[in-house]
Amino acid sequence: MANVGVRSSMDRGRTWLKEKSPWAYKVLSFIKAQMISYWFFEALAIFVALAYKYPSFARHGGTIRGEYSIGYGAVAVIFLGSGLSMSTKSLMKNMGHWRAHLVVLVLQFLITPAILYGFACAIRAAHNAVISDWMLVGLIVTACCPTTVASNVVMTKQADGNDLLTLCEVFIGNVLGAVITPALVQLFTTGEWSFANPANGSSVTRVYKDVFKQIGLSVFIPLFVGQVLQNLFPKPVKIFYTKTKFNKVGSFMLVLIMWSSFSTAFYQHAFTAVSHQSIIMICFFNVGIYVFFTVICFLISRPIFLLKVFKEEPDRVKHSTAYIWSYHLFRPFYYNRRDTVAIALCGAAKTAALGVSLVTAQYGDNSPHLGQLLVPLVLYQSEQVLTAGILTKFMKKWIHAGPEYKQELELKLKAKDEEEAVPVQEEVDEGSDEVFAREEKGAVEKLRDT
Repeated sequence: MANVGVRSSMDRGRTWLKEKSPWAYKVLSFIKAQMISYWFFEALAIFVALAYKYPSFARHGGTIRGEYSIGYGAVAVIFLGSGLSMSTKSLMKNMGHWRAHLVVLVLQFLITPAILYGFACAIRAAHNAVISDWMLVGLIVTACCPTTVASNVVMTKQADGNDLLTLCEVFIGNVLGAVITPALVQLFTTGEWSFANPANGSSVTRVYKDVFKQIGLSVFIPLFVGQVLQNLFPKPVKIFYTKTKFNKVGSFMLVLIMWSSFSTAFYQHAFTAVSHQSIIMICFFNVGIYVFFTVICFLISRPIFLLKVFKEEPDRVKHSTAYIWSYHLFRPFYYNRRDTVAIALCGAAKTAALGVSLVTAQYGDNSPHLGQLLVPLVLYQSEQVLTAGILTKFMKKWIHAGPEYKQELELKLKAKDEEEAVPVQEEVDEGSDEVFAREEKGAVEKLRDT
């Protein structure tokens, strides 16, 4: 009753304001709509402020043991939601999408590390005393990391991209990244960067252990549980997922992950270990390089020359055997719009989870350069989420404008209409049976009377 009274009072207040001052009503309505639309960024700002004020609470090894309660718990909630909402058949189909896996792995561990390494060398060659060399090493470590675990799935869902493919790329990339990332760091920290080479092979074992444990407990098990529940209880799970707005829960879990990362960085004095000029430079650089990587991923995912080379569908009479084989082998590398968005988000993103584990394992928790190494990792993770949050709005419009999405929508509407028509037809059949039974009974009674 109290809630009803409060709601009616608010309605009367809105009505009064709309009548007395329409201009003020429109302004307040616009502000309210914007606050609801950009709640993610507002929540992130609040939690970053909390991380600055109370860094010991959510940091790694802090009051709530952020590496477990958030690093495992929040990520597990995101992938539980994925398991509850994804079709098992479609998931297995995307797991076999070897072309996309190959493209994303090349982007993660070859193209983006090489580009960032080149930029780091160029910046160091300028001999600017303000820019910390150890911060540039942190940039190289960031470049060697695989795609991020949680934010990719959340952002791909928001853009209506192929989140099943994203989930596969996250799993494959992070499992292989546990082996490839330390090797890449060792490879890049030679020559002029040899001062930053930890040269401690035994410490890599800890990285492997941490990564495989996190992938198993926070990705594989929640996903498996979600899939089992979805297949055993499809209708209750669908109602639960819709009523609880589980996709919004995943976005909030992402905010918690960022909170833990910033808490760790503030606790390690990462932002005071380097100059303000270095932080400003790395902030602008991260946004620019993330957008640049996204454009590269987009161009690689939709190479125009394939459309020019393979203009026609293969025909055994019209085309040669070489053309037919080439078409089936190379033409699928031109991906549809939903797959392109998934590849773009996975290829450009870098996870801070593996990076932090690698830095602390190879350089030690008490390293005097730890703060400088963590700055690029933490800032890139946060800025890629913020930038992707803006880009997904445009990606969603681009997907919805495509022929594939319209075709899928038509098929879904057709299937829904058929499902709704079945009960109606059953009612008609049942009604027809009743009429036939009554007519038959009447005919029997008439026969008896005669």
